[in-house]
Amino acid sequence: MVNAAFDIKGLNIWFGQIHALKEVDMDIRPNEILSIIGPSNSGKTTFLRMLNRLNDLHINFRMKGRVMFGRSDINKMDIETLRRKIGMVFALPLPLPLSIFENVAYGVRMHGEKNKNRIAAKVEDALKRGYLWEEVKDRLGESAFKLSGGQQQRLCIARTLAVEPEVILFDEPCSGLDPISTAKVEDAMLKLKEKYTIVLVTNNVKQAARVGDRTAFFLSGELIELDKTDKMFTVPRDKRTDDYISGKFG
Repeated sequence: MVNAAFDIKGLNIWFGQIHALKEVDMDIRPNEILSIIGPSNSGKTTFLRMLNRLNDLHINFRMKGRVMFGRSDINKMDIETLRRKIGMVFALPLPLPLSIFENVAYGVRMHGEKNKNRIAAKVEDALKRGYLWEEVKDRLGESAFKLSGGQQQRLCIARTLAVEPEVILFDEPCSGLDPISTAKVEDAMLKLKEKYTIVLVTNNVKQAARVGDRTAFFLSGELIELDKTDKMFTVPRDKRTDDYISGKFG
């Protein structure tokens, strides 16, 4: 068996009476970009949020099945430890009402680092890995809100990287961005997979094809197909996958 960052067996998720995910069996491999595609209400974002237990915040959430992160059951892990190891970047960039520097330093300080030099070094390193350093290195004291939308999204990526996660979850990270900013975020993802495991939920089928090593197609809460991206986009096994990729529904 291929070494798995996540091993998922018999996953079912309910929100009240709504059965959002149904009997999902799959793995996520280290240092891959797994693209997750599917129409609205297919379960793809529910699946993503499950990986660092954000669904737990929903009052009517219920889950059955086993989700192993390495050798640890995610439901038995300390929630703060889990969310530090599995960071998330959301659809809309959400910078803190602080300077560019302090946005990235915030998480580092929250995890106990007090040495100013080490904090500064971690901020610089995270901004470089988020492909933002060259654009902001002379304006670190400015408000993060002065950045463009694409820059704010890369700042949020840097903020996630600063606390040294193992996995980065991206939930529609380019949905509000122009093509140039989208390309920069995608370039960052492709470089980041050298060190991190990346799970990307996207409504942009072309984006999934551009960056995904493998792609998972969800429909009505079911995992319909999971395969190497180039294979799925040329010879999908399931007609529903082919219909979605070709734009016949969704």
